[in-house]
Amino acid sequence: MDKVRFHLPGLRYNFPLNMMWHSLLDQHPEYFRDGVEIASFFGTFPPAIWNGGRLVPDDQCDAAFVRNVIKAINSKKIPVRYTFTNPLITEADLEDPFCNFLMREASGGMNEVLVFSPILEKYLREKYPSFAYDSTTCKEIRDADELARELEKDYRYVVLDYNLNGRWDILENLPHKEKLEVLVNPLCIPNCPRRGDHYKNIAKNQNIMRRNAKLPPQKRQPLIPWTCEYGDYNNLYTIQGYSTFVSPEKIWNEYVPRGINNFKIEGRTANLFSLIETYCYFMLKPECVGAARLLLLRNLEQAKVINVMRPRPGVWP
Repeated sequence: MDKVRFHLPGLRYNFPLNMMWHSLLDQHPEYFRDGVEIASFFGTFPPAIWNGGRLVPDDQCDAAFVRNVIKAINSKKIPVRYTFTNPLITEADLEDPFCNFLMREASGGMNEVLVFSPILEKYLREKYPSFAYDSTTCKEIRDADELARELEKDYRYVVLDYNLNGRWDILENLPHKEKLEVLVNPLCIPNCPRRGDHYKNIAKNQNIMRRNAKLPPQKRQPLIPWTCEYGDYNNLYTIQGYSTFVSPEKIWNEYVPRGINNFKIEGRTANLFSLIETYCYFMLKPECVGAARLLLLRNLEQAKVINVMRPRPGVWP
């Protein structure tokens, strides 16, 4: 049976959901499509300045939380994959104490880092050789020859630019298809002209947040605003008409037979219920979605991840 390996979002907010999803797969494999495996949980722990792709303001993880999450994920033989894809890293950022703490805590030989900045990649490879390194979709590589060269480099995986989804005129001729990772549910419109600028906006705002943390409230700088009429409001059901959307049928019938079996689901800061819907859609057998989703929601309620409010008792008369 071919493996169909999913990389799932979230080390902070989605951690309880992801662990319960793993338990569902472990205890009820009959609910899942053939070959489904969890390949990694990706994300970061705020407020890591090396982070890229998603902005997480006003949060701070303590050391115990970081250690417990890494230990719990690795105990399931699943890698933690850091999204250290900030495109505006400088030499001054390399010695950041919190980010280096994150690397030390995950340096057991199982874990991975998604990289973008050549400055940061060089530093990490030299200082933390026990990690596997992955090339991020944030690089926006669309040229076939450049992508082929990227696949020849020392990366475990190369996450494909979403605009090349379904471009078999390019994908068929690539080397090392086993290293390709496909983003199946991009919320951006195809060929979005602002995607790179969005990554830079996140990086600039992380620098503002870092400076603000050392200032009294009255002296803090406001974040640089960013709005998007597409990505801010899209969800699983609004993107299925996009040429860049990769349905489960395409995964199993087109990608896997061609030797591509790594698939990324975005959603590190997604609404919990939207993410549950996405997981069910891509990984479960359609006829099992109802039973599996109900079981998952009940377990999330029992674990108090979902808080179901009940009326307060009154006084009569």
